[in-house]
Amino acid sequence: MSLRAFLKILGAYRLYERWLKGQVNKQYMPQHVAVILDGNRRWANERSLPYLNGHLYGAKIAEEFLKWCLDLGIRTITVYVFSTENFQRPEEEVERILGLMEEEARRLRDDERLHENKVRVKTIGRIDLLPESLQQMLRDVERETENYNEHYLNIAIAYGGRAEIVDAARKIVEDVAKQKVSLNQIDEELFRNYLYTAHLPNPYPDLIIRTSGEERLSGFLLWQSAYSELCFLDVYWPDFRKIDLLRAVRTYQQRKRRYGR
Repeated sequence: MSLRAFLKILGAYRLYERWLKGQVNKQYMPQHVAVILDGNRRWANERSLPYLNGHLYGAKIAEEFLKWCLDLGIRTITVYVFSTENFQRPEEEVERILGLMEEEARRLRDDERLHENKVRVKTIGRIDLLPESLQQMLRDVERETENYNEHYLNIAIAYGGRAEIVDAARKIVEDVAKQKVSLNQIDEELFRNYLYTAHLPNPYPDLIIRTSGEERLSGFLLWQSAYSELCFLDVYWPDFRKIDLLRAVRTYQQRKRRYGR
């Protein structure tokens, strides 16, 4: 592609992005957006690249995604980066992916945007399954941002929705045994306080986006997603652009949320 053709396409893209931004109602912005980052390996495979390249490109898009959400005024972001089922992949692949995540966690720790925008970072999942060095890096990021409450970034890693519900049930049983909680106190509101997302003012995503064309949640936020609007995009995560986020938000705004009524 010639430089002239590239600049022409870039100009058209920017015009389309500006037009989409005009279509989005800033007064009806989803306050909690969750995203399943899917398609990294397939993106690399279709380009005859090593699978890790897909995860590298995907990590760059995740950094951009944070910026786009902050620019739009979205308060809470939850990203699904690694499931408990992903541990079943070949050992070498798992090690390399988790190594990349440690590098990204270090980069996130040093990201000034967290402090400028008062973003609290929280890791949700069975963190004890991760390598100790990655656990420590994630704890460092959490500690440095634990007093912020203007924005929230939740990283779902070693995460499974069923596992989250089981872990919550175990904690409740333990507290019942210790007489901290009685059986007649157990209701949906109490159960919410035992989930990984208990720290959030709004743990229920308004909008859940999944890339790669797959149309399922794969165990993501099973309890919290009961009334979430779902948006499935036929684009691999490394190809995800700001216009895709804007289109998803526009789709969300065009729907009428009834909450069973």
